[in-house]
Amino acid sequence: MGRKIPIWQVLLIIIIMLILLYYEIIVSDHGDAHVALIASAIIAGIIAVINGWKWSFLEKGIIAAIGRSMQAILILMIVGALIGSWLAGGVIPTMIYYGLMILNPGIFLFAGCILCCIVSLATGTSWGTVGTIGVALVGVGMGLGINPAMTAGAIVSGAYFGDKMSPLSDTTNLAPAVAGSELFEHIRHMIWTVTPSLIIALIVYAFLGMGHAGDTMDMTTVNTIVNGLADEFWISPILLLAPLCVILMVAFKIPAIPGLLGGTILGVIFMGVQGVPMAEWGLILNYGYESVSEITEIYELLTRGGIQDMMWTVSLIICAMSFGGIMDASEMLKSLAEALLKVAKNTGSLVLIAVLSCVFMNIVSCDQYLAIILPGRMYKEAFEDRRLKPKNLSRVLEDSGTITSPLVPWNTCGATMSTFLGVPTFSYLPFAVLNYVNPLVSIFYGFTGISMHKMSEEEYQHVLRVREEERQLALKSLE
Repeated sequence: MGRKIPIWQVLLIIIIMLILLYYEIIVSDHGDAHVALIASAIIAGIIAVINGWKWSFLEKGIIAAIGRSMQAILILMIVGALIGSWLAGGVIPTMIYYGLMILNPGIFLFAGCILCCIVSLATGTSWGTVGTIGVALVGVGMGLGINPAMTAGAIVSGAYFGDKMSPLSDTTNLAPAVAGSELFEHIRHMIWTVTPSLIIALIVYAFLGMGHAGDTMDMTTVNTIVNGLADEFWISPILLLAPLCVILMVAFKIPAIPGLLGGTILGVIFMGVQGVPMAEWGLILNYGYESVSEITEIYELLTRGGIQDMMWTVSLIICAMSFGGIMDASEMLKSLAEALLKVAKNTGSLVLIAVLSCVFMNIVSCDQYLAIILPGRMYKEAFEDRRLKPKNLSRVLEDSGTITSPLVPWNTCGATMSTFLGVPTFSYLPFAVLNYVNPLVSIFYGFTGISMHKMSEEEYQHVLRVREEERQLALKSLE
């Protein structure tokens, strides 16, 4: 193994990475971080080799890092197939259809947030929710005379609730993969922080919307979507059995992969119910569903899914893990973490540093995936050393990495939300209550110890054994 890399060289690599990411995402307006990450991995590899680290060892570090992400990659591919089957089978359209029916003029902001929660939970995408239903809600709100910034804040809060809680979301799968926890265990653990955060947000929206009670709502846009869904699909509460079964699987602790495969099978069955020819089933599972609706909002909302739809995220994970693998194998992340962890005297300060690191990465890297992956790798061992279960770290990553991404104007999420809704990021930020309350709740739990579940002695010893095995494998690779 090589010598310890000076902290100034580690910081230099991070600065170069941030500059490359800024250029690729913001300046060139590509929105892709892949090449920047690969270039950063090359630079990190060169500096590591200069400091005495053998390439063969660094390469094994890359492969090991990608290997740790394989479960998430498999789940992402299955989720792509599930989304395609649920769209073609009418499951997601049914959830959207009934969700739209809850709108009421007196509780517009409250109901709009709930609706976005439902749609985002059903689809696993905040961008899809905001770009379709969110746009419609902004138009409805403007017709009521409601401040568009208020409406946009409620939409973003609801959309990112689903983005962090839906098993169909890529970030919901990514966080536990990085932290070493299990998907459904991760989702159950997030209930501790997201429930009070959502309640606080809904109370604020109910209060803000009280002044509009009794107003008449222009339901033209909403009715257009509802009628279009009914024209394209057979809508029935029976189709809600698919998401209900997935929820029950979460409750009964069935492993993620067989649970999601079960949901996909139900989606395929409902595809048959909708009259989709069997010859098209494989195409839909692989390439996703394409809506036949001539209504733009419906076409954009429902045309997605399929295994191939997840390949962009899969490739991003591989690129990020290549960079992270070199940084990890050469102990550069360890050096950086040690510098930051000097101020972490207890569990509360550790959680605080992890949250701030995720927010920092959202600001400087402009990407929520990196805001989950890099802090996750940096603080994994620190959480383990405090005997905190992996689900604590995965929850912190989502409570800060995922949820604050739309609050940064130059972050890909913030820029997208602003473009979709026609409202500047800093304008809707004060009203995106869930997005800034959630990290505060997470920090509060860190200092109070609420729901910060500890490992048993057996679990902790297993972690130590795994670490030692990985260290021995690393040493053998150098022989």
